[in-house]
Amino acid sequence: MEFRDMEFIPMLFGGDINTYSVARAFYEEYKVKSYVFGKFATGPSYGSRITVYTANQKIDTDEVFLETVEKFCKEHKDKKVLTIGCGDSYVALISKHKNELPENAVAPYIDFELMNSLQQKELFYKLCEKHGIDYPGTLVYRDGDTLPEKLPFIFPVILKPSNGINYWEHEFPTQEKVYTISDRAELIKVINDIYGAGYEDSLIIQDMIPGNDEFMRVLTSYSDHEGKVRMMCLGHVLLEEHTPHGKGNHAVIITEPQEELMKKVKNLLEDLHYIGFSNFDIKYDSRDGKYKFFEINTRQGRSNFYVTGSGLNVARYFVEEYIYGRSLPFTMAKREHLWLVVPKPVAKKYVKDPENKKKLKKLLKEGRFVNPVFMKGDLKLHRTLRMLKQHVSHYKKYKQYYN
Repeated sequence: MEFRDMEFIPMLFGGDINTYSVARAFYEEYKVKSYVFGKFATGPSYGSRITVYTANQKIDTDEVFLETVEKFCKEHKDKKVLTIGCGDSYVALISKHKNELPENAVAPYIDFELMNSLQQKELFYKLCEKHGIDYPGTLVYRDGDTLPEKLPFIFPVILKPSNGINYWEHEFPTQEKVYTISDRAELIKVINDIYGAGYEDSLIIQDMIPGNDEFMRVLTSYSDHEGKVRMMCLGHVLLEEHTPHGKGNHAVIITEPQEELMKKVKNLLEDLHYIGFSNFDIKYDSRDGKYKFFEINTRQGRSNFYVTGSGLNVARYFVEEYIYGRSLPFTMAKREHLWLVVPKPVAKKYVKDPENKKKLKKLLKEGRFVNPVFMKGDLKLHRTLRMLKQHVSHYKKYKQYYN
């Protein structure tokens, strides 16, 4: 593989597909190798030719994170070091300490106070109201509250933590990313399980919007250092993962622009003077024909390569602005492209809507698709075998969990 010596180095934090997708974007655009720092010696970035991976189980702690960045920047003092978080906790660390980082470190993030407030879902919903952005019927529950005898919406309902970072710091056996709750007794039990494990923030109880995975959308945006939105890419999710810890993770996406919806979000972001990548989970509600927003992620999502695959390379936005000082024009992704991280037969089987299935098969046939994990040239034997094992495991996972 070809590599170039550039005036910058990507320093990525995290261990999942998010880091590899960003590293691949950097390689495809600039032929640079990314340095990835995660907790465990596993995942798509570990053993890759386009990354140098370092595992440290304490990398997500303040002290170890700062020591790691300071040491790395000192070793590469002749270059700009793009410090990029590929998970909520890492983004929070960079934002929290950005004024303490070495001079050659570049941290393209909003201030920690704003970031911390946006990552709490109940505060995000208040912003949605201000900008005319719809969201599901919501009840905020805090530890010790009395649960109303009658909820403002019928069962089944959705239950999820308002503060995802704090939630995953307190593990317990039945922990799930998002819960679908069938009755009041189950709701009380799960609430007790969550707070019993040590979770400290509020919970979100929501109206369950009808419809399967194919009613979901994902929106990714990039805002420059002046708070101006420079890029937006909307994806139509055709399939999600269904394992307890992976529930809600995207598995199949097709780019699908909707200008009216995207302009509302653009106004919200620019009103906030937001900086960097943002990512929104959305679901179409067939009952009233509205798109309901669930949350904002203050980073590029784990499925960010759907953006790069659509022609808007995510690495380019970091580099053009923060390394070369160039402002890119505002662009909405319009090229139809397929992103998937499951085997093609799994996608064909579990995507149900006839029109969506037809579109999926057409893009596969025309070769307009990408699985970000499998990159030509980056096929070292040990890594490839691990990735193939994980890839084929989706046959069993969907058979067991999809319903």
